[in-house]
Amino acid sequence: MRNWLMLAAALGFLSVAAGALAAHGLSDPAAQGWLRTAGEYGLLHVLASLVCAPLAQAGAPGAKRAAPLFLAGVVIFSGALATMALGGPRWLGAVVPVGGTLFLAGWAVLAWSLRRGLRL
Repeated sequence: MRNWLMLAAALGFLSVAAGALAAHGLSDPAAQGWLRTAGEYGLLHVLASLVCAPLAQAGAPGAKRAAPLFLAGVVIFSGALATMALGGPRWLGAVVPVGGTLFLAGWAVLAWSLRRGLRL
């Protein structure tokens, strides 16, 4: 789980940087929107992945499976949007839904894992 947490911290940094760049470094409104969305969804799912560690320890073992889904979603969803915002090819827009699907899968796995209750 330590590796997932380290990756989450690095992606959290990049998510905040994306938001700052969207707010202060880009003039194209479409690129700003893509980068803002990348930062917001990235940070939200990084936080979700960080919450998975204590949830797994509290009796939701599936939370360990949700964290990598969230983080893979950040890499694919936010990474594709950020790449497009910074001048990358527009065909990456077709990859974005794959990341969104990973986000959804992570939430579903986490919800299923929490169905039994926790030892809090």
